[in-house]
Amino acid sequence: MSNAALVAWLTLYSVPRLGIKGLQKLLAKASPEQIVAWETMQLQASGLTAAQVKAITHPNQRYLESCLQWQAQSPHHHILTLDDSRYPFRLKQIPDPPPLLFVQGDPSKLSLPQVAMVGSRHASIDGLNSAQYFAAAIAEQGLVVTSGLALGVDGHAHDGALKAGGDTLAVLGCGLNTIYPARHRQLATRIEQQGALISEFPPDILPKAANFPRRNRIISGLSLAVLVVEATEKSGSLITARFAAEHGRDVFALPGSIHTPQARGCNQLIKQGACLVQTPQDIFDEIDSLIRWSDSYIASEQNQNLLTKETKEQLPFAELLANLGTKVTPVDILAQRTNIPVQEVMMQLLELELSGHVVAVSGGYIRNGRG
Repeated sequence: MSNAALVAWLTLYSVPRLGIKGLQKLLAKASPEQIVAWETMQLQASGLTAAQVKAITHPNQRYLESCLQWQAQSPHHHILTLDDSRYPFRLKQIPDPPPLLFVQGDPSKLSLPQVAMVGSRHASIDGLNSAQYFAAAIAEQGLVVTSGLALGVDGHAHDGALKAGGDTLAVLGCGLNTIYPARHRQLATRIEQQGALISEFPPDILPKAANFPRRNRIISGLSLAVLVVEATEKSGSLITARFAAEHGRDVFALPGSIHTPQARGCNQLIKQGACLVQTPQDIFDEIDSLIRWSDSYIASEQNQNLLTKETKEQLPFAELLANLGTKVTPVDILAQRTNIPVQEVMMQLLELELSGHVVAVSGGYIRNGRG
């Protein structure tokens, strides 16, 4: 990406109260470079407020320079925009993907199959040990462990993956110039070497309570599934689980004693339909089909222009197929995951069934072996 294009993205990203929907409306009309070159009247005609117009015509130069300098500091510093081929496809599919991602480490790891692990900052010894054990097993399976670098379960999940020789990603609720909590600075350095640190916030943004629930949607959006290790009834981990359900991700939870406050959140999730997990294999059995198609499907989507006509004919309605596996999936869930109207989903399923790619079963559809 050219420097001018990146500056244009950064400028639009700084526009107050624009949001992803407002940005998408602008991008439907022109490229970021074209938009920042518009005259005031054209910007106003696009529905922008006076403050928003000013943010585009007179951008904060200190902010722009700070971001560009951060990226130039190291070959391991990257700023990914929504139109960057390295931007993780899975995250792009959530309702409100961050327009920019600041990445410190290897950005290619963001597109690998991931399992998110979250839990209490004040976890019990059993909870911390479980986080280590499950993270190591997930990493040994070749999956990336994604979490939030927080104290407690998050930190032990990252550490377990690293000690197993696997990859791990940490999504921060502040800019990457600040490692929070500070006691995890050394852990953050290890994560950068075997994965990446990620934030939607510019490098100089300090930790703020309101930012942490927002980062949970990124943890969920990047992942195939979310495992809640230990959580109280009002734990922030339940926010990640809620995002996972909204994103069509599988939610797993470790059960615990009814007398233990740290287990009540997980037990509540299980009552609401989360999959009860006792061993790592329970997770692998559930997401096996997702693991199988993840690499090939995401690669094909990100390199769609390179696909041959023959390949496209072999995989009709690839987005719908990608959300089907050996687990029965109802039509409404498919519509929710793909953002395709239910009627259109049913028409596509009919064609896929006739071509032998899917099979209709009680409760929904599964993907046929030939698909």
